[in-house]
Amino acid sequence: MRSFAVIGAGITGITTAYALINKGYDVTVIDRQRYPAMETSYANGGQLSASNAEVWNSFATVLKGIKWMLTPDAPLLMNPKPSWHKYSWMAEFLANIPNYRANTVETTRLAIASRNYMFEIAEREKIEFNLEKRGILHIYRDKASFEGAGRVSQMYAEGGLARRAVTPDEMRAIEPTLHGQYYGGYFTESDSTGDIHKFTRGLADACKRLGVTFVNEATVESVTHTGKGRDGTGIDIAFSVAAPDESGLVAHETRSFDGIVVCAGVGSRDLAAKLGDRVNIYPVKGYSITVMLDDEQSQKGAPWVSLLDDKTKIVTSRLGKERFRVAGTAEFNGENRDIRNDRVKPLIDWTRRLFPDVNTSRCVPWAGLRPMLPSMMPRVGAGKLPGVFYNTGHGHLGWTLSAVTAHMVGEKIAAALPVEAPVAAPYAIAAE
Repeated sequence: MRSFAVIGAGITGITTAYALINKGYDVTVIDRQRYPAMETSYANGGQLSASNAEVWNSFATVLKGIKWMLTPDAPLLMNPKPSWHKYSWMAEFLANIPNYRANTVETTRLAIASRNYMFEIAEREKIEFNLEKRGILHIYRDKASFEGAGRVSQMYAEGGLARRAVTPDEMRAIEPTLHGQYYGGYFTESDSTGDIHKFTRGLADACKRLGVTFVNEATVESVTHTGKGRDGTGIDIAFSVAAPDESGLVAHETRSFDGIVVCAGVGSRDLAAKLGDRVNIYPVKGYSITVMLDDEQSQKGAPWVSLLDDKTKIVTSRLGKERFRVAGTAEFNGENRDIRNDRVKPLIDWTRRLFPDVNTSRCVPWAGLRPMLPSMMPRVGAGKLPGVFYNTGHGHLGWTLSAVTAHMVGEKIAAALPVEAPVAAPYAIAAE
């Protein structure tokens, strides 16, 4: 039986581990946190949204971004401090504008397929994660943005997604708690929401029952491709593990595997470099607040239908009776996890304006780093060296795409490196 290490215990790492254990591989998940889903998979917007599959590589987005840079509470914030990584990433982002339509259509297809895999997994493993299949309503305040959404809908339709235009009256019928004046909206009935943290933790428990080994609080120090396997595979991973007590002791260990799948979010870039691959991920910070609905008026005044506000780029999800998640913003500021009040406040203010019956006195703020590639498409597949694979770079759609990309990388691994190593002569895996 072949052994695989999965680096990262977020949503992509855990779904990958689940896919591999079900194919018969010996799987070990290595993560620096004490528990799964403690970083970017902790408190995102909650949307499983094929209707948010539009990639950002367009001239319209660039123009909006330039305008937003001059507005303190705008959806986009960029630290102007020079950084080769940041500006080289942006140059590649601009170079991908010609792929805008094709990548949007393909992302839509992936999102629809992923939805089916995720629901199957949740049912099979009996995972409860505040799933709400009530659709997602996109709201627009002016004619230009509404008509722009119509053009995006044509691409979504090409990818297989049905969504329909709705009038302001229909919008309020879909979500009666919504306040404000709008030009119109688009409603995607097939979209849904859920708690990414609860799902990932539930699936991690299922992985443990199936035999996946977890190494937690482990800092990867080196990754070395040895090529000692029969077919040129072989990975040595050296890591340090903090003692579970207060002794301050750190244990150093090296384990050998036949292969590796890098699912390390924003850490994937450095790991890929150690393995001879270029995976140009940049961390794009997003914020959320979880509003605790402690009284009956707040519970009745918070929406159950998920929203995406086109002007502010804010999304929502209802996580059971007593929690309301509001998320948004894109901050280009390197690997910075600070929670800034001036980025949280717009989320609170937005909630008060659109849902005035919701008491926002108890909000839990959070920030996470989205791992984004310049193409806005995830890296799924083989690296240059035998036994090296990637499932990373999902950007703002990690929750939405995770189930299908885990399936895809599992299929690629099974084709390239069957569970039982062949007796035949060594061969090389072609890089993607």
